[in-house]
Amino acid sequence: MEQIVNLHIEHLPEGVYLATSDDIPGLVAQGRTFAETLEIARDVARRLMEAQAERQNPVHLKKAGDSFDYPLVVSG
Repeated sequence: MEQIVNLHIEHLPEGVYLATSDDIPGLVAQGRTFAETLEIARDVARRLMEAQAERQNPVHLKKAGDSFDYPLVVSG
């Protein structure tokens, strides 16, 4: 089942991207590119959710349905 996790992504002065989430406490991911950061964040989210489920304290997120909003970042 796919679920939606809202991420906060910052481009740090060091040139890397940092992703955190209020939806999944403890989610922190850092990458050299935006795409790499998303990939790492997805893996970290999956592992944190699995750990929470094993502890009988699952993370409750919105299910990804047939449609959802996605912010598209375009440079100009």
